Amino acid sequence: MSAGERSAGGRRELTYAVLLCLAGAGLALWAATRNWSVELTLRPAPLPPVREARSGAGLLPWLPALALVTLAGGGAVLATRGGLRRALGVLLGVLALAVAAGGAYGLVADVDGSVSRQWPALCLLGGLLAAAGGFWTGLRGGGWPAMGARYERPARTAPEAASAGPEGSPAPLAGRRTTEAWNALDRGEDPTAD
Repeated sequence: MSAGERSAGGRRELTYAVLLCLAGAGLALWAATRNWSVELTLRPAPLPPVREARSGAGLLPWLPALALVTLAGGGAVLATRGGLRRALGVLLGVLALAVAAGGAYGLVADVDGSVSRQWPALCLLGGLLAAAGGFWTGLRGGGWPAMGARYERPARTAPEAASAGPEGSPAPLAGRRTTEAWNALDRGEDPTAD
């Protein structure tokens, strides 16, 4: 297998893993905000019964937060590489299993009133999908390609590093007045590119 084929295969695996994490976490987050149970409280004759709907977030307040963290972590897989990406994948898998456990709890919990089982089931499914993507990243993500070099900060050359200000901050524009720098910006020029 050539390097190009390995790179294309790694890119495809990365895409599938990220899509699994994002789709699963998104599905779980959406399902956690739906009404999982409705409780009717009867009142005296002329008054209608009080209907109290409780969502998955109302029953398990931590569930949407974990699903949201898993969703954000799925996007973070793209920005990491190597061992850090693998560690992130394992963490995402564990978080997604906790989300799936919340959905499983919703399926078996004895909640008062009429209970809708489809939303906890979708939350369970979403958590399992995200866990699959997370653990796949933990298992194989170390060799997947990283973001291109155009997204990284360019390395400084020796003269640039020597002319840098305190603690690595860029040096002020040498030989230019402040008004000249603003005028260059107004013209669409980069006054720092000399």
